[in-house]
Amino acid sequence: MPILLALDASSSACSAALLRRRANHPDELISRFELAPRAHTRRLLPMVDEVLDEAGVTPADLDAIAYGRGPGSFTGLRIAAGAAQGLAFGLDRPLLGISTLRALVLGAHRRHHYRYLVTALDARMGEIYAACWRCHQDQVEPLDEEAVLPPERLRLPEGHDDHDWVGVGSGWTLRESMPAETQVAMSLCLPDVEVAAEDLVLLAADDFAAGEGRPAHEVQPVYLRDQVVWRKSR
Repeated sequence: MPILLALDASSSACSAALLRRRANHPDELISRFELAPRAHTRRLLPMVDEVLDEAGVTPADLDAIAYGRGPGSFTGLRIAAGAAQGLAFGLDRPLLGISTLRALVLGAHRRHHYRYLVTALDARMGEIYAACWRCHQDQVEPLDEEAVLPPERLRLPEGHDDHDWVGVGSGWTLRESMPAETQVAMSLCLPDVEVAAEDLVLLAADDFAAGEGRPAHEVQPVYLRDQVVWRKSR
């Protein structure tokens, strides 16, 4: 059964996780997580060594590598991308870039069983990285496209106004700047939740099983701000 490694440095947190899928036995999930602003370069690879050692595997035993591809901190994304690409190149293993917003959603769903979530990360410069999601039985479905936009323009997808929505991510510190109808729709906001590699690696395992692993040079960070704003004003 496959063994996957995931790492993330997209926010103030730094994390690594190893997942070993096992037939007829529960999966083995080993992780490290630390709030380490400005220490990602120093902490990320030691975390990788720690989860490998605890699992009793070597880098050569890995079937695929994954990392948080963004959106998030430009510097952190480059650190994680460089480490993950270096491992994937050196081991000749496929690489998977996993959306940090998608990982935030899975984490909140796994731990609290929330079904409808709005992820928002503080993108600085008066903007947020945002998307809306629906979850069921550890499956994450996007309801719109990930976008970078001012908090004043964050609105829920049409036809979903009657759900109990939960806001997740640092962008919810800007809640008072969001439209009144968006604020009212939130039953709960969790601005302190960070991306964790243990959620990334679970998503990566599903993507790997679906054949989505790619050569290392083909998998790049997703900054969103480099692109034309995807979500238009409603």
